[in-house]
Amino acid sequence: MEVFTPQEVARHTGSKYRGILVAARFARYLNEFPRETTANFARIEGVKKLTTLSLKKLTSGELTFRELRRRRTEA
Repeated sequence: MEVFTPQEVARHTGSKYRGILVAARFARYLNEFPRETTANFARIEGVKKLTTLSLKKLTSGELTFRELRRRRTEA
């Protein structure tokens, strides 16, 4: 089991909260692919779960993201 500290996650995202959100969104994105595809990809990377894979990519700097601001709707 790999352990990712909050400091490792915050180093690449600016805050640990944002890092967890980015990793979770990437794991959900990977989960949309067929199981065979993601299983092969995870096996190549040496992990069993997609959440571990996404945190590994995030902390190594391989996962890039950009933050989009939400538009406010006037009610």
